[in-house]
Amino acid sequence: MRATGSGLPLLPLALVGLLAMAFLLAPGARVSPARPPHPVLVVLGAAQYAGRPSPAFQRRLDHALSLYRTGGIRTIVVTGGRRPGDPHTEGEVGVTYLHGHGVPSAALLAETRSRTTVENLRNARAYLPPHTPVTLVTDEAHAPRALALAHALGLTANASPSPLGERPDRRYLLREKLALMAYSLLGVGK
Repeated sequence: MRATGSGLPLLPLALVGLLAMAFLLAPGARVSPARPPHPVLVVLGAAQYAGRPSPAFQRRLDHALSLYRTGGIRTIVVTGGRRPGDPHTEGEVGVTYLHGHGVPSAALLAETRSRTTVENLRNARAYLPPHTPVTLVTDEAHAPRALALAHALGLTANASPSPLGERPDRRYLLREKLALMAYSLLGVGK
């Protein structure tokens, strides 16, 4: 067996490379919809533009609204901060959107400081009584990683993913797979 310059056999390196490519090119992991959802939803932030939800964020918010309208949902925590210089936060934009579609203010909480999924989850947890089970609302590609992170942070959680839309961005799908792979290898600190 030939060795690389570092003394490692080529066959195991090729096998690792093939496995990594298969993982990255394979369809994403599926998270089956939560049935029934927990009484608390955590809508994970996505971009907002000048106070309006981006299409991806609106799909998440519309999905949360649909779950709310089926009954049994007491609280919706919408997460997400702001980019430097932006007057709007994702959390505030999402709460405004849901309130404008009939969700009472008493059922809505805006988490407005987070910039990452881990921060979304940590900060949302601070708004809730300890050990409150939650249903994560995010898109299909993000749901496996978000759920894994929630469990790593000690949250009792399931997920109810919103659809990705007609033409999902391949770069986004690849980024989510890479991030899930990195989390699997490196873990997350509580």
